[in-house]
Amino acid sequence: MDSKLPDRATPRPPRALPWARPVQLILRSFHIAAMALVVGGIPFGGDFQALRGPILVTLASGALLLGLDLAKNPASLTQGSGVAVLVKLGLLGMGFLQPTARLPWYLAATLVASIGSHMPGSWRHFSFLTWKVVRYPDR
Repeated sequence: MDSKLPDRATPRPPRALPWARPVQLILRSFHIAAMALVVGGIPFGGDFQALRGPILVTLASGALLLGLDLAKNPASLTQGSGVAVLVKLGLLGMGFLQPTARLPWYLAATLVASIGSHMPGSWRHFSFLTWKVVRYPDR
């Protein structure tokens, strides 16, 4: 194992990307609206063909949001907020693998995403690598 790996994943102050906040706001709005259409369409018999547009918007906006978070702070995946994203992706994957149980998996993913977005800062920034809350001086 590379002895530098923990050092690379050690939380550092996030990169300052002044344009990131408005871009995140727009992407998150599209992501929530598209996912609502997907989750809302499933109980009414919406299949992949019928939900293709919202599914693609959900995937694209989610990938861009994750990429932006990683560009700002690669160590975020090792913190509470990043772990919530990984759990959410796992639940969505289970819905993909078990199409007959897709709705419960997607609802669970929505619940995890909501909690992950609104949990206190001490949980969002808890590092599972250092086992403590990461505090950034400029925040």
